[in-house]
Amino acid sequence: MPPSRGGPLAGLKVVELAGIGPAPFACMMLAELGAEVVRIDRIVSGEAGGPALTGGLNRSRASVAVDLKSSSGRDVALRLVEQADVLIEGMRPGTTEGLGVGPDACLARNPRLVYGRMTGWGQVGPWALMAGHDINYAALSGALHVSGPPERPIPPVNVLADFGGGALYLLVGVLSALAARERTGRGQVVDAAMVDGAASLITMIYAMHGKGLWQDERGVNLLDGGAPYYDTYECSDGRFVAVGAIEPAFYAALLEGLGLPDLPGAQNDRDAWPAHRAALAARFRSRTRDEWAAVFEGTDACVAPVLSLSEAPEHPHMSARGTFASVDGAVQPVLAPRFSVTSGRAPTPEHRAGADTEAVLVGWGWSAEEIRELLGEGAIQQTSE
Repeated sequence: MPPSRGGPLAGLKVVELAGIGPAPFACMMLAELGAEVVRIDRIVSGEAGGPALTGGLNRSRASVAVDLKSSSGRDVALRLVEQADVLIEGMRPGTTEGLGVGPDACLARNPRLVYGRMTGWGQVGPWALMAGHDINYAALSGALHVSGPPERPIPPVNVLADFGGGALYLLVGVLSALAARERTGRGQVVDAAMVDGAASLITMIYAMHGKGLWQDERGVNLLDGGAPYYDTYECSDGRFVAVGAIEPAFYAALLEGLGLPDLPGAQNDRDAWPAHRAALAARFRSRTRDEWAAVFEGTDACVAPVLSLSEAPEHPHMSARGTFASVDGAVQPVLAPRFSVTSGRAPTPEHRAGADTEAVLVGWGWSAEEIRELLGEGAIQQTSE
């Protein structure tokens, strides 16, 4: 039986209040998982500005432009909410309440609604109303402390809190609330905070530290570059390989491939680690990255080339899996994970704010006359694509 292209979330209706970062990423995933996602954007001034810089996160869904500060615009949003399964917003605590589309107002109109809230610090707490970014939330959670070399913490771009601790935890919360609704018949509010998610992501590290198995400093532990068999090494061409030979059998395969089968000292003898690192570094510097990749191809030594953003989509494995696609002229990753029956949707280009206003409202039950009146009032806006 061929997979269905409707996606596992086909039939789900989502209203998104436009924002930046993790909330749009979550909505992008919901859309490509098959949900009908309608993004409510602000009214834009003129046609020349075009869509905001979103890094592709607004792909695969329609946009309506609504003035939420007007009573008519607020009514448009609440009427959409009446028909939705999920609302997602990523504003500071209290912002949607001030606009009249907070949880109380929305759940009053639709008690089955799952109201997903994405913030950095959470809805409550002394820092709840402060501004912040991924690096700040990762810092307070402890996650940034374990990232980077011994000299100073360095964020792994903005994946720790924004996308790992933010968007993906929001998705888990929303999908869990939808599952709970099947039993209870009631919706609820999901408070997803990036600082919470970032802390949760390093649960294993906290547990190991609590048991004395992880030192509270960088560059001295098993998984932070402290172990010579779990690190990156520069090759003769200035490019790098990544080594993750933790298990004894994999470590043996690593040494065999490097031509160092008799390296003195046990794998986990910390006193021998400096000499082991020096030996591995010298060997890796003797050939190019791709030469070493060829040596370890098909082995269990856990060695992989560190590929650039331009190289990764072209690698035979990534190409065979179809991990990347061209979206509006830019190579981007496609939806993950994969499904055997309800295949997700292919990504489609971003829509300009307000490009789908009339079409969406017609599809969600507005009459042509109602739409004309709203356009005349300035409560909504239709822009060209």
